[in-house]
Amino acid sequence: MGMLRKRYDALVEIGSLYSDSAQASVVSYYDALLQMHDERLLIKNKTLLDRLFSKHKRKKKNLLKGLYVYGDVGRGKTMLMDLFFSFLPDGCKRRVHFNDFMHDVHDRIKKHHKDHNLTKEGQTRQWNLFDDLATTLVKEAYILCLDEFTVTDIADAMILDRLFVALFRKGVVFVSTSNVAPDELYRDGLNRQCFLPFISVLKEHVNIVSLDVLTDYRRKKKIARQVTYIAPLNEKADEHMDTVWTAVTGLFGETSVDITVHGHVVKVPRSSGSVARFYFSDLCSKPLSACDYIALVAQYRTFFIDHVPLLDDTCRNETKRFILLIDTLYDHHVRLFISADARPDQLYRGHIQTTETFEFKRTASRLFDMQSSDYLQRWTMGDS
Repeated sequence: MGMLRKRYDALVEIGSLYSDSAQASVVSYYDALLQMHDERLLIKNKTLLDRLFSKHKRKKKNLLKGLYVYGDVGRGKTMLMDLFFSFLPDGCKRRVHFNDFMHDVHDRIKKHHKDHNLTKEGQTRQWNLFDDLATTLVKEAYILCLDEFTVTDIADAMILDRLFVALFRKGVVFVSTSNVAPDELYRDGLNRQCFLPFISVLKEHVNIVSLDVLTDYRRKKKIARQVTYIAPLNEKADEHMDTVWTAVTGLFGETSVDITVHGHVVKVPRSSGSVARFYFSDLCSKPLSACDYIALVAQYRTFFIDHVPLLDDTCRNETKRFILLIDTLYDHHVRLFISADARPDQLYRGHIQTTETFEFKRTASRLFDMQSSDYLQRWTMGDS
């Protein structure tokens, strides 16, 4: 029995996890990957001749193929990946949310262009850019764990193929979680045919595993006594949000703040210490992106969001931003107080089958989890 399986069984035994055969099956894949990693460390300590011989054998057997785990929301994908990550030694690993990873990649590309004064002089120079970037990333960590892998932006779609071809060539081991199978990535996206080569490359370098669990475990968690999500929108909801705002901010004064992100200003209408308050329209009706939300969570640990309306096919841009916003808040473990026009699972009412229709299931699941005692307890520990 592998190390991860022993740890998983111990967590089930003490009641921290529910026993689940599908999760246990995925654990076996992670255990196999851990064993392969240990073999790589043994190879590094051999003589040069043995290392060259072992390298040939490793390439032939493809020992360090990564892992792509996909399944419905709240099934334990992130929990299992984090458990795997905890067993890896420092210095070889990086664990990051996909949105944060792409934000970092875009920043590095901009810096590379600035440092080298690059212009569009042909494919060769563009390819060298990604080769240089891959070299840097692999030096920082050769096991890359990306949580919530999803592609909705054409700029990301165009970058991924060239970047990951370079990363895989340099020996990166890619581990990821996603709500969709690789063949469903960037479904209905603009110029998707240009993205298809990346899917083929990805499938060559990872084992693809479906986490087929029936239960959304986030919804089984105990709701905290403190009401953090109130619906529907009415006078009572507004009074509740004002009361909690006063209690959280205490005697501290409040002010409006302007945060500059890549040359433009993101306005925070009400700010008090590490607490910020917005209307839905402030965050989702304006052309904000992942880098803006990341800049906000870097400064604030508690968010208030008032007046989240019912979302449908008529407001796809606002819905996309709300999905991205909740992903960012959740992954950075921010405390959220929110007033909305319906419960999380009733908030999106689109009738056309779009990417948002599928992804909002994750958003609803996370909004439920952010109300739980477990989530708020972890927030308290992280905020101390």
